[in-house]
Amino acid sequence: MITINALPVFTDNYIWLISHLQHPYVIIVDPGDGDAVMHHCQAHGLVPLAILITHHHWDHSRGIITIKQHHDIPVYGPAHEQIDHITHPLVEGDLITFKELSLEFKIIDTPGHTAGHICYYGHGTLFCGDTLFAAGCGRLFEGTPTQMQRSLAKIRALPDDTLIYCAHEYTLDNLNFARIAEPDNQAIIERQQHTQALRANKKPSIPSRLSIEKQTNPFLRWDQTGLIEAASHYQGTPLKTPAEVFAAVRQWKDDLD
Repeated sequence: MITINALPVFTDNYIWLISHLQHPYVIIVDPGDGDAVMHHCQAHGLVPLAILITHHHWDHSRGIITIKQHHDIPVYGPAHEQIDHITHPLVEGDLITFKELSLEFKIIDTPGHTAGHICYYGHGTLFCGDTLFAAGCGRLFEGTPTQMQRSLAKIRALPDDTLIYCAHEYTLDNLNFARIAEPDNQAIIERQQHTQALRANKKPSIPSRLSIEKQTNPFLRWDQTGLIEAASHYQGTPLKTPAEVFAAVRQWKDDLD
């Protein structure tokens, strides 16, 4: 039985640890803090099997070297970004298999937050780094709004029951903006209340489910009439294409942050 555990680090990052109840191996996703990973593995009798990297930002990759000092394991990551110690560069459509855990992940190219960002999809789960957040999405540091909207469209096309494992606990802040963008969306109101209860009890709000994201995440709702009208009003001009709507919503949140 596969288990996925969150290892909180820094202020709001999650390192994801994929393991099996009957085996000691663990796959590590986006280790920004290698010491935290090693301490956790030693405390729980886990043996690192591989590292998966979604993009080059330090809070997702800085821990690679520490882990590699203890375990000579493969490091998978985006082919179109410069990341030290990557042993298996990946592009869209690649499949990676871990026989020890009977796992297989398909690679999805998702540029926007960074130029070469990738996601790992398999077994009803998506490890999406900083492309899609619970009720939000990553800032556009290296890509364009059109790139990001197309990347998010790939994710939106996945099965509704896909579990979304993003890398930051930004959900409450994102829902605060979602309420501004769509104040009459009852699903957003209910999700905000549920998330407030989780966080009050120090529980992660992640993973989320794609079906919930499609109901409550304004960055996936570029074809909803109410959001189109709200974004057009904010932009001061009619918005017609999904990329235009997405760009306006992204700018709207950036202006409020």
